[in-house]
Amino acid sequence: MDPDRRHPRLGYLLAAVAAAFFGINGSIVRAAFDRGVEAGPLSQLRVTVAFALLVATLAVVAPRRLKIAPADVPRMAWLGIAGLAIVQWSYFLAVERLPISVALTIQFTGPMLVLLWLRVAHRRRLRPSLYGAVALSVVGSALVVEIYDADGLDGLGVLFAVIAAFTLAVYFIGFERAGHAYDAFTTLVWALGFATLFWLVISPPWTFPFGDFADLGTLGLGLAVVVVGTLVPFLLNVTALRHLPAARVGVVAALEPPIATAVAWVVHGEALTGVQLAGGLMVVAAVAWVQSHAPSPDVEGVPAWRLKAAAGRAD
Repeated sequence: MDPDRRHPRLGYLLAAVAAAFFGINGSIVRAAFDRGVEAGPLSQLRVTVAFALLVATLAVVAPRRLKIAPADVPRMAWLGIAGLAIVQWSYFLAVERLPISVALTIQFTGPMLVLLWLRVAHRRRLRPSLYGAVALSVVGSALVVEIYDADGLDGLGVLFAVIAAFTLAVYFIGFERAGHAYDAFTTLVWALGFATLFWLVISPPWTFPFGDFADLGTLGLGLAVVVVGTLVPFLLNVTALRHLPAARVGVVAALEPPIATAVAWVVHGEALTGVQLAGGLMVVAAVAWVQSHAPSPDVEGVPAWRLKAAAGRAD
């Protein structure tokens, strides 16, 4: 993407709205789990139906956006499998063995991994305060989800959470890279397509528990996860990554736990403690810092794919 066409303010707004949708989605997922839906089938449903809806829409209104350069296919496969499918699956596997607070806190170290990757692999000299903003967002998220109340930790659960953190970094890096060549719709439809293929291998259609979504209430929750928790926030985040470096979008993404906690407070009547409120303010402070300091794409941005423009490129 042409640097002159980047609009950081728009990127921050899009990332914040995406975090709000993901936060709302937490309560929707919780309601689906309360009805007996398991994490794996729900993850498969969200990417498969989202892919079907997006590819059908693009095929009708903008078929050229379905085209990418052949050399980009392996990269899109990696992005879809690691950056979408495995990041969700590993997180759900982690929360089966760990308190959700621990799993979420470990996963949200992903933006810090992005900074370390830029520093170690590409020798970028980043502002020390940027590391501080990312760290502040992680600590704030940890307080919001009350990680200090966690009991003994399961080793395998921690491993799954670490995988979730690394694949979250892949998500941010991969979508920023793809944004140099393709718009959000093209990038997301290909990533969702490979995520869908991944789940078809892991869980073929004849093994999918369709009965779990037999009643209208559960089916409605599943479709809400598809739209509210997948299509809308992912499109917003992917677009935000065309305007902002991945680490900065990661800081804004840390608004998700405070928003999810606030939604749970309103919907489920879960009281907020002073420590949780303080954690939320820390995340807001981190977001305020990154907004008050102009990004340096040449330093903070991830290296673009070194490819020729695709025949179907959609800018």
